[in-house]
Amino acid sequence: MKPASCFGPAHILLPREDIPLEKWGCVACDQFTSDRAYWERADAAVGSCPSTLRLILPEVYLGDKDAAQRVENIHAAMDEYSRDVLTRAVDGFVYVERTEQSGRVRQGLVGKIDLEAYSYEKGSRPAIRPSERTVTERIPPRMAVRRGAALETPHVMMLADDPGCTLIEPIGAHKSGLKKLYEGELMQGGGHIAGWAVEDPALLARIDAALQGLGSQEAFDAKYPEARGAKPLTLAVGDGNHSLASAKAYWEELKPTLTPEQRETHPARWCLAEVCNVHSPAIEIEPIHRVLFNVDCGAVLLALIAWSDSHAAGICFGDAKQQSFTLAGPHVANVLSFEHPVAPLTVGTIDAFIEYFMARHIEARVDYVHDEPAVRALCRQGGVAFLMPPFEKSDLFKGIVMGGVLPRKTFSMGHAEEKRYYMECRNILGEE
Repeated sequence: MKPASCFGPAHILLPREDIPLEKWGCVACDQFTSDRAYWERADAAVGSCPSTLRLILPEVYLGDKDAAQRVENIHAAMDEYSRDVLTRAVDGFVYVERTEQSGRVRQGLVGKIDLEAYSYEKGSRPAIRPSERTVTERIPPRMAVRRGAALETPHVMMLADDPGCTLIEPIGAHKSGLKKLYEGELMQGGGHIAGWAVEDPALLARIDAALQGLGSQEAFDAKYPEARGAKPLTLAVGDGNHSLASAKAYWEELKPTLTPEQRETHPARWCLAEVCNVHSPAIEIEPIHRVLFNVDCGAVLLALIAWSDSHAAGICFGDAKQQSFTLAGPHVANVLSFEHPVAPLTVGTIDAFIEYFMARHIEARVDYVHDEPAVRALCRQGGVAFLMPPFEKSDLFKGIVMGGVLPRKTFSMGHAEEKRYYMECRNILGEE
């Protein structure tokens, strides 16, 4: 099925109804990247039951010697699930309601993104844009999974700048008339989730009309007068930037092997994703913190002061200056700020220092952690953390429109357990 716009209906696959939801759904592969225990518990909880856990490569295992074997196992599981597990299908969208830890309900629509309408290349202005700088070194491991894969299952979450609530909310208002596909609890504190099939032609037409309106030049110029006349932005990547970039890279790799006719219909041209409204009260934009390992907190502080002096950044103790943050180690935490930062956002200034530091300390390793309690726990284990200030979600679309992209790993949509869980699947090998 060919969508009418950059985001459209898909042939979406779901597991048999006898498979428990709490075993089937699994958190995104780029979560808990320093917490092997989480993934070991997930493996134990799933056991021999079919699960999306068997369709992904958690990033915590990327450096292991058996990573290649894991990819082979993933492809074998995809082939098996295609035959025996994914026996239900939706031709349209899946409307999703996810109950967050706060009790608020996050609404979304699962459909497919046209990768021809998306690019992560610097300076490009397509209808669908990344929210952060793409680190090309992160693409090959994900490409290894996607290359030769029979299926995809997404944790990509897209954001629409829809203050009028024209796209998703009207579908939610009709959910009583939709077929319920699944409902239940997700594993390891993932909370409650429910999904409904959206297949009615009238609703599909309504979704397409709303999307066309959001992506119009008129709507874009009204929202962003500073960029009037520029190419409109329809959707921005809220989460899963590198997963979507990997799907794009694979599609560009595949295209030269296809005929012009095949390029119009091949399922790898699209990528399954969930779209949410950034203006929803349930959408929380939280900062992503930086944690250094194999380093001494005192040495990091001294290096930070030296770097600040050499760049005239004017670091000082306290939060009185422009960009404040907390430097925390195993035994101490200090609030610091820059008087003359080298980047528009605090995270950009800190990233500049971390790049400088790691070039001079090859033993150091950096991780990006969403939850402050998890950061504090890592500090108690010897980590040295840069705790970022709050991130205003109102700045997200303006930052993308005006600045291109934000620094990588600038923000997170909710806590780690609130990330999109893998649920729906789609065939990317043959005809849909």
